[in-house]
Amino acid sequence: MAKRRLNKHQVRRIQRQQQSRTASTVTDSKADSTDHSRQLGPEQTGLVVCHFGQQLEIEALTGEHLGERFRCYQRSNLPPLVTGDHVIWQADDENSGVVVAQLDRKSLISRPNSRGTLRPVAANIDTVVVVIAPEPEPFANLIDRYLVTIENLSLEAIILLNKADLLDHPAHTGQDSEIATLLARYESIGYQTLTTSTKTEDGVSALRETLSERTMVFVGQSGVGKSSVINALRDMENSEEAEYADVGELSVGLAKGTHTTTATRLYHMPGSGDLIDSPGIREFGLDHVEATDLIHGFREFRPYLGYCRFRDCKHVNEPGCAILNAVAEGAINAERLHSYQLILQSQGAR
Repeated sequence: MAKRRLNKHQVRRIQRQQQSRTASTVTDSKADSTDHSRQLGPEQTGLVVCHFGQQLEIEALTGEHLGERFRCYQRSNLPPLVTGDHVIWQADDENSGVVVAQLDRKSLISRPNSRGTLRPVAANIDTVVVVIAPEPEPFANLIDRYLVTIENLSLEAIILLNKADLLDHPAHTGQDSEIATLLARYESIGYQTLTTSTKTEDGVSALRETLSERTMVFVGQSGVGKSSVINALRDMENSEEAEYADVGELSVGLAKGTHTTTATRLYHMPGSGDLIDSPGIREFGLDHVEATDLIHGFREFRPYLGYCRFRDCKHVNEPGCAILNAVAEGAINAERLHSYQLILQSQGAR
């Protein structure tokens, strides 16, 4: 029988697989060979504060190196680790080390990459701060997209209005009442809202106090000033640290922000808690949230779920719909129901 010939596409695919296996073998050998070529210290707990390609920056939480940071490889049998993970690691004799085990996570935040595959971003978060600003203009539906995902992760959400000083500018005349109405809508259903201005420093102290004893991540459109808030919270002007979260200018014309932060890093904030600075995104991905779970992301809808006349009620115009009745009685804001319908339609669930 003649030997089967491979086409060009199959050859390229095999070559890519071989290159991938080779790269993986090299990485694993670097991590595992450390155990044999270097003297390792005792096992101790640590915190992943940043991720650099194949290396992790680990902060020692116990032992003689308490508070020090080391560049470490991880054992090849471990799953991918992210900023915020708690681990077991061992220091070596070259001011680096090896991560040997991962401790249990209490939460994990992921977001879709360019291929639509979920990629872990940060672990062990307590609270997510959804940042909005007068510019770029805040949209309730975008805020709701964040809140749906946060609710489905069982995390606490705080809505932060940054750049509040812009409301005094003539170009934003009348916007203050619109934003006040928007924030009041979320306050009425139990979300905490805060206001800051890094330009005037108003509200920064109150936000720092709110963050106390928490591990938090900021999310929001690019250009809303997440990096500026982070720098203000870290009191960078009075700090000896040289690291700043990159601050970008707002794009002209479309009033959309520029992406600034590139690495996910954990910061210890003076007099407060821990903050994980995650790269900004223009639209929060909901592709990993099932359509049946979307409605549970609207917390004020939950008391009415299961009381509609029809089990497959879409909450549009069906008779006996408990959600529509709650809207008519003023118990649910009509704009929130409309936002839910928009999100449902965007996922092609209807």
